Amino acid sequence: MSIDPNKSAGNLLNDALTHVSSLVRSEVDLARAEVNENLKTAGVAIGLIVGAVVVALTALNVLSAALVAALTEAGIPGGWSALLVGVIFAIIAYVMANKGTNDLKLSSLAPTRTAKNVKRDAQAVKEAYDDK
Repeated sequence: MSIDPNKSAGNLLNDALTHVSSLVRSEVDLARAEVNENLKTAGVAIGLIVGAVVVALTALNVLSAALVAALTEAGIPGGWSALLVGVIFAIIAYVMANKGTNDLKLSSLAPTRTAKNVKRDAQAVKEAYDDK
């Protein structure tokens, strides 16, 4: 940005305020877009957690049936089959819940690009006015 020596202080101040206002507006727009993107990710993560709860309840039912079948019919393959199915559902529920909770960590929801841009812009403004 070059400075015209013939410009008045009022014009320079007006230009500076215009640039700062435009910069703040674009940073707010970027922050809004980034937060919306992160909220979509959070929505998917919540969906995974809900899915994990449904699968976990199914696993609990199957494991309960398997335990009853195993105890009442000791040695009959049907009970052990139900046990195997229940363990598989439990593993699936664990993986889904783990993925969902990892996606919901606060650090993944913060608008990091906006924070970097604001720091960069502040540094650029500081350097521009330090050169004067």
